Amino acid sequence: MKNLIEASLTHTRTVLSIFILLLISGWVTYQTIPKEANPDVTIPFIYVSIIHDGISPEDAERLLVRPMEIELRSIEGVKEMTAVASEGHASVTLEFLAGMDPKEALADVRDKVSLAKAKLPSESEEPEVHEILMEDQQPTITLTLSGNSPERGLLTLARNLKDELESISSVLEVDVGGDREDMVEIEVDPLAMISYGLEPSDIIQLLSNNNRLVAAGTLDTGKGRFAVKIPSVFETIQDVMEQPVKVVGDRVVRFMDVAKIRRAYKDPTSIARINGQQAVSLEVKKRAGENIIDTVEQVKHVVNEAQKRWPEHVRVDYTGDMSKDVKMMLSDLQNNVLSAVLLVVIVIVAVLGARTAFLVGIAIPGSFLTGILVISMFGLTVNIVVLFALIMAVGMLVDGAIVVSEFADREMSEGKPRKIAYRHAAERMAWPIIASTATTLAAFAPLIFWPGMMGEFMKYLPITLIATLSASLLMALVFVPTIGGLIGKTRPLSAQQKLDLALAESGDLTQIKGLLGRYIRMLDFATQRPWWSLTAAIIFSVLVFFTFAVSKLGVEFFPDVEPNGVNIKVRSYSDLSIYEKDVIMKEIESRILEVPGIKTLYARTGGKDQVGTFRMNLKEWDERPPAENIISQVTEITAGFAGVEIELRKDENGPGGGKALSIELSSKFVDVLNSEAKRVRQAIEDDGAFRNVDDTASKPGIEWQLKLNRSDAARFGADASMLGANVQLITNGLKLGEYRPDDVDDEIDIRVRFPHDKRDLGRLETLRVKTIHGQVPISHFVERQAAPKVDTIRRVDSQRVVTVNADMKPGEQLAKALPRLQAQLEEQGLDPRVKIKVRGETEDQDESELFLEQAFVVALFVMGIILVTQFNSFYQAFLILSAVLFSTVGVFLGLIVLQQPFGIVMSGIGVISLAGIVVNNNIVLIDTYNVLRQQGLAAKDAILRTGAQRLRPVLLTTVTTILGLMPMVLQVNIDLFNRQIDFGAPSTQWWVQLATAVAGGLTFATVLTLVLTPCLLMLRDRAR
Repeated sequence: MKNLIEASLTHTRTVLSIFILLLISGWVTYQTIPKEANPDVTIPFIYVSIIHDGISPEDAERLLVRPMEIELRSIEGVKEMTAVASEGHASVTLEFLAGMDPKEALADVRDKVSLAKAKLPSESEEPEVHEILMEDQQPTITLTLSGNSPERGLLTLARNLKDELESISSVLEVDVGGDREDMVEIEVDPLAMISYGLEPSDIIQLLSNNNRLVAAGTLDTGKGRFAVKIPSVFETIQDVMEQPVKVVGDRVVRFMDVAKIRRAYKDPTSIARINGQQAVSLEVKKRAGENIIDTVEQVKHVVNEAQKRWPEHVRVDYTGDMSKDVKMMLSDLQNNVLSAVLLVVIVIVAVLGARTAFLVGIAIPGSFLTGILVISMFGLTVNIVVLFALIMAVGMLVDGAIVVSEFADREMSEGKPRKIAYRHAAERMAWPIIASTATTLAAFAPLIFWPGMMGEFMKYLPITLIATLSASLLMALVFVPTIGGLIGKTRPLSAQQKLDLALAESGDLTQIKGLLGRYIRMLDFATQRPWWSLTAAIIFSVLVFFTFAVSKLGVEFFPDVEPNGVNIKVRSYSDLSIYEKDVIMKEIESRILEVPGIKTLYARTGGKDQVGTFRMNLKEWDERPPAENIISQVTEITAGFAGVEIELRKDENGPGGGKALSIELSSKFVDVLNSEAKRVRQAIEDDGAFRNVDDTASKPGIEWQLKLNRSDAARFGADASMLGANVQLITNGLKLGEYRPDDVDDEIDIRVRFPHDKRDLGRLETLRVKTIHGQVPISHFVERQAAPKVDTIRRVDSQRVVTVNADMKPGEQLAKALPRLQAQLEEQGLDPRVKIKVRGETEDQDESELFLEQAFVVALFVMGIILVTQFNSFYQAFLILSAVLFSTVGVFLGLIVLQQPFGIVMSGIGVISLAGIVVNNNIVLIDTYNVLRQQGLAAKDAILRTGAQRLRPVLLTTVTTILGLMPMVLQVNIDLFNRQIDFGAPSTQWWVQLATAVAGGLTFATVLTLVLTPCLLMLRDRAR
């Protein structure tokens, strides 16, 4: 290391050139590196979807789900397999262990699906296998088209715009919300069917035989070669209309003679509106690794160009713009860096002078830009977690630079030339700074191995910190000494200051005046009574932990951040048509629109097991009341709707998602499962700490079953397939075939059914089928019955499950409410045939808590090894590690002062990062003590002289770190570019727990470093 420092100082032009290259390269990389909202993590889920039109949930479970489960359960690395069977559809989702190879897993699943396909009904569509990707989870931006236009007009504009947006290279796909499938609808009058003796099976056969591509081959006559074609594929609706369906004598009956044929949409399953107006939404998803800010700008440019060609009354609204969050984070980063540089420079100017302050100040941008350059070289992108790590690193980058600069300033004050002073400072403090940086990196390195989805998100944090802190080491030992050797200059000192410096080096310490003198006298008093100091520290620590325990501040998983929007679900248990649901949604919508603070309200009617959903996009946080107030107001004005459940949920923050509490009940006895789920739900509702309670048990409802008497049907030559084909004429329509018109990409269905006024329940009684005895009413061999409806069947690892979910009320914590709820459920005595498993946030919380505890222990061991290597002393290594443990007292003290709960993720990371920071000052202190002891000083004298020499750098590094974090602790965002100061902005709420943990812990740990560490060194000497 000494050779490297000497080489740097003797080749200043080379070092300066490299420094400038790093700054320019880092700045260019910062401008061009892709910026994303969320890290591009591998989501360990693969989804298999099977469509079977009209199949019931029970049949879907038996015929679709079970055969698929049998094959898929043999795949290695599957953590959990969940399945859902619903009307017309079944799906199986496989969750793999984190870290799996997605390509290998996808190939395994496809192989097993191919085997299972042979066991599925022939009418089922081809099973589709999808890999769930991060970019699929949340749109980059959503835009809505609304206005006083016909539905087909809006949809046409949306489809054309979708094609234009998907031509942008950074856009993965665009989903059109509120889109409806096209079809060719053939309306046949029942009387016409009877009078012409038409049977659905006859129509299907005629159309399928005439709507096909016939390759008739080629004809070679010896004098030429010609292709022979029989054009027979339907190309227009006219082709369908002219299709013969019956021949009576020499007269041909065509479709147009007995039916009305038109291009139409399938029956709606959803209706969309924005701010009360009919709307269509386009959800734009970007490709992984693409720049979110550039992508959104390109999307808006394409939309603006397209809008010039549209009617004036068509309006475009943008919602869910994720680039805003990234811009906000980048702005926070820049403001925090600038604030930190200014605060550091102000402190250093006051203590060491302007030139030294400049040297320390350039270490921050130098470390940042070099770190970003390294991140880019490893193929990473800038995302919220990386930005979070960079903001967190602000106060940690200058420690080494301060220690070197302070030592050099002391040397120059004694009259040494600046080049020699900085070389001596770098050489003398090299190993303490390397050991300090190594211990800090050792604290963060275990976080790279964080398991699960949370780990996939958070691993970017240690990687970023390792890159920037390694760069700060280079700044402290190479670039700062080199530049200092060129421009370094000590500040003007008074005679007393010069005397104090000389006395601290070698003189009577009792003659030192001011703060340093008072500290030495206090240290002299403490080291005479080291056991008293240690006992006082232990008693104080116990009191702090006890105070936090009785304060009921509690524990939370992730910080509660003011959201940008609120999602509302509206549920009802009755069998409502889409139009009845829309009436309810319109009434609720009209009330919500009166609430102040809402920017846009997007309503979507329809969906499985629900009336519909609303998306409330709120105004900027400083232009409206807090989101909780708006939620309370909406809850109050929508409370009077009988038979309707309305659930309001704020936007989720960070990885994970879903409700805080999820209780999973599993059993082979379906009736018991549903009844016990209702009891659990009632217990949760009665507790008072929860809200937004829902469950997946079967809801009240009916379905009509046509019971076929096979014996009676056989007498008429009828069967189930004949019955089904005729019944479809009353329901969704009988599919005759498909054709591909020029104006759409996919084939569209050709369906035949009765006119709208002849499609009702009564028609099931009068429906006739053609048999060997002529037209016979189906009532001769079919009995119509109403039966309880099965909504959706859910399975986990091949067992039926029902889950009960709930959110926490404001101010409530799951860690406190869950034990109370579990005790209550045990008292109730649930059926032993039902297994209960608590999932949701508590499952993620326990996993993260366990890992962070293990990571903390591993970090302590690795730091211990580094310290033993540095000092060759188990006692001194243990002494420094005890300071790390004591520093956690400061963390809880800070939380008590600011009245905040302990955050598993944020405060946990804060404790681990604090461990690395606290070690630094202790290393520098003990290293100086060891050097003085080697020079022959007695233990007491060496301790006091160490305190005299190291007080200034210890206070400087502590004050600069804490000042860098104070804006986040106080939730203040200082925008230096726009000359604006914000208090309590949502962006600051992310960091407050972590910043509080580090600032509080470091404040307390510094007192321990300056007082308790010398006392423990004294104890060691007395023991000898």
